[in-house]
Parts: sequence; structure tokens; C-alpha cells
Amino acid sequence: MKRKKKKNFPAKYVLLIMSLFCVVIIGCSVKLSFSSTAANTAVGYVIIPMQKGINYVGSFLQDVRDVFVFKQELQDENESLKEQVASLTEELNQVQIDQEELEQLQELYEMDQTYSDYDKVAASVIGKDSGNWFSTFLIDKGTNDGVEEGMNVIADGGLVGIVTEVGPTYATIRAIIDDSSNVSCKDLSSGDLMIVSGDLQEMNESGLITFSDLNDTEDAAVVGDQVVTSSISDLYLPNIPVGYITEMTLDSNKLTKSGTIATIVDFQHLEKVFVILETKESITEDEGE
Repeated sequence: MKRKKKKNFPAKYVLLIMSLFCVVIIGCSVKLSFSSTAANTAVGYVIIPMQKGINYVGSFLQDVRDVFVFKQELQDENESLKEQVASLTEELNQVQIDQEELEQLQELYEMDQTYSDYDKVAASVIGKDSGNWFSTFLIDKGTNDGVEEGMNVIADGGLVGIVTEVGPTYATIRAIIDDSSNVSCKDLSSGDLMIVSGDLQEMNESGLITFSDLNDTEDAAVVGDQVVTSSISDLYLPNIPVGYITEMTLDSNKLTKSGTIATIVDFQHLEKVFVILETKESITEDEGE
């Protein structure tokens, strides 16, 4: 025997009945001006809770809206601040660049005053060989600017090297740190002569170059003494600072000393140099006349 299925009362009818009930209650309340105790009671149990619920939902939605508005304002303000930071960073970088250029020009001016007896031309480094050091490099001045082979190059108040090749608008410089470089120098304090040689391996290991054949029989030279070019050099003008003695040992012949020198010039960050527009040969010829 089949069981009869229970018929569920449709939800839409429940909703309709409740809606009609609310309408009746509201109508009664209006008509009786809330004088009826029953109507007031119905309003208290039905209408007021519904109103509170509606107010709560409205307040919640307003709060949500305010949060989204505040978040959007923060995002807009953040983007504005990012733009200001980027602009200020760019201005600061430009100020730093200008400051560095000013310092370089100041150094060039001071060096120009130090060697005021010589005609010079300032030049910028425009190329170099591979590696960490400016052992050989190019500058943006050439024969059009009076530059010739054999001219001495200075920077940072010290000797950089010598011009080995020159074109109309460029020149090649061999620095004193290059393996093929040998400079006749002297200890400024004792006057003893020595040969300063380029040594890229030593530069890579310690940032120093070497010297040899220091004839220091009276032990007058000491660590810390300044080394300058000597007057007997065929290629380099006299008394140009090269560096400072950092280490010194007696050779096996017991007559001469060898050691290392810290250069005055920063051969890792060369940007500006001076070319002295005179060669040692031309000055010697002028003095001979």
C-alpha cells in the first residue's frame, strides 16, 4: 500500500501571508494612531525589530563603503607620494652628480695651479683596455689640441703616465702601472734614485706597484717617504709625485733595496686628466739653447 506524500506548504504563500499581516498591522496602527494596545504590541514585536535590522544593514553597508573610499584615498595618496619620492630621488642624484663634477673641476684647478709653469690641456677618459685598472686608456684630446707622443699625463696631483699614440681627436696613454712601464724616480727625502716599474699582478693583489735598485747605502730612505720623478729620466719631467713607499727590503746583493709603492693616482676610477703640453726632450733642448 503506497504512502501518500506530504504536501509542503509553498514558501511563497508564507511570505505573502506575512506581508499581508504586516500591511494590516501598519494600517491598523495608522488608523488608530497607535492608541490600540494590540497594535502597539504588534508594532513592538514586528515592525521595530525589522526597522532595527534595516538600520543595522544600512549602517553596515555605509561602513563598508567608507572603508572602500578610505582605501582608495590611501592608494591615491600612496601613488602621489611615490611620484614625489621618485622626483626627489632624481633631483638628489643630479645634485650628487653636479657635486662630483664640481669636486673634479676643483681638483683639476688645484693641480693646474701646482703645475702652473707648464702649459696643459684637460682631457676626459673615453676608453680603456679590459680589466680593473686603467693601465692603458684613451682620452678625448689629440693633435688638434696640441697633444704629442711623449707628453706626460697627470691626475689627482700625481703622475699617470705618458702619451704613446696620438690622433687628431684622441690619444693613447700608457699608465705607470702597466707592465711595460719603467720610470726613473727618487726618494724625495734622501734623494736616492730608484726604478719604479708597473706590475699589474701586484696591483691586482695589493693595489701597489714596485720599485727596485734603490741605492740606499746610508739607510736614509724609510717607509712613508714620497717618491717623485727624477731629473735624469729621458721621458718624464722632474719632481712629479708618484706615490709613497709602503715596504722596503734589502736585495741579495746587500747594496740595493726593493719594495712597493702606493700610487697617488687612483688608477681604478680615472675620469679626468691633464696632459702637459711639453715633452722632456723639448724642455731639454730649450735649456741647452
